[in-house]
Amino acid sequence: MTNAYRWVQWNAHKRVYDAVIAGACVLYLGVFVGVGLAMFPAPGEISPPILLIRAFGTLAIGLLHVILLIGPLARLSDRFAPLLYNRRHLGVTFFLAALAHGLLATLIYGGFGVRDPVSAVIAPGGGFASVSGFPFEFLGLLALLIAFAMAATSHDFWLANLGPRTWKTLHMLVYLAYALVVMHVVLGALQSERSRLAAGLLVGGVVVVSAMHVAAGVVQARRDRRDLRAASEWLDVAAFDDVPDQGACGVSTDAGEIAVFRDGDRLHAVGGTCVHQGGPLAEGRLIDGCVTCPWHGYQYRASDGCSPPPYSERIPTYQVRVRDGRVEVAPERASGSEQRDA
Repeated sequence: MTNAYRWVQWNAHKRVYDAVIAGACVLYLGVFVGVGLAMFPAPGEISPPILLIRAFGTLAIGLLHVILLIGPLARLSDRFAPLLYNRRHLGVTFFLAALAHGLLATLIYGGFGVRDPVSAVIAPGGGFASVSGFPFEFLGLLALLIAFAMAATSHDFWLANLGPRTWKTLHMLVYLAYALVVMHVVLGALQSERSRLAAGLLVGGVVVVSAMHVAAGVVQARRDRRDLRAASEWLDVAAFDDVPDQGACGVSTDAGEIAVFRDGDRLHAVGGTCVHQGGPLAEGRLIDGCVTCPWHGYQYRASDGCSPPPYSERIPTYQVRVRDGRVEVAPERASGSEQRDA
């Protein structure tokens, strides 16, 4: 984390993450087109360009469902927290797939008339009052514009300059984009083909996404209530010598993950989750007195949990002590995190 921004701060994790995404997308497109050509041979064949339109469209919808499920899954279980890593790369991939779908559809369905392709496709046909003639392409265009705004502002440069609240509000529009995409399919593809399989998959996706968000909300509400009732008892973490110097040990509590860092003879207890993208701080190290996230290098002063200037992010700090050679923390948040010997 520095004052200078890089286009992408590549590391081994990012390369593997993006390689898996790219490989999965290429494989999906190839299988979709290949199976389509095999299932619809001449004379009733579906042309490869049409298959590509459908392949990119279904790929985009599938990616959007995965993106919307990552957050609830990570809240329901810490095992899914690594999926949050570079989730924005997945969002950019969704935009590119949706863009390819839109461009192909516009050029193929609107590129052979007297009007320009965009107006030929987007302009209302049967009017907004007709279900069968509703200009569903317009809904897809709106969703694509939202996806573009999120992809274009996905870099940390925009997070820092727009401010966390504005940036978060902008990216919450993903739910509006999802609703627009669903209606785009319902009023478009499902009206022309009446496919039970396609309808079932779409309805199933909506149900799963909705159910997962409700479940995550219920679980988080229970955690919040437990946090309010949390007692100020001390929790055992590890033996003092087992905490690596300039490293940390983690412990799970009702208040969430806590990371206890050792700096020589001093201990600091801070929240174990990076506020950037949920990185596991207990796997990080102390660098120049700052807790450093192993994922993207975000830093917080070990003494008070604040990011060094000019940054303003903050993580909670907790009371910590050594008792009979064992490190203990109090689950209640404290104004500082200084060692207490007993």
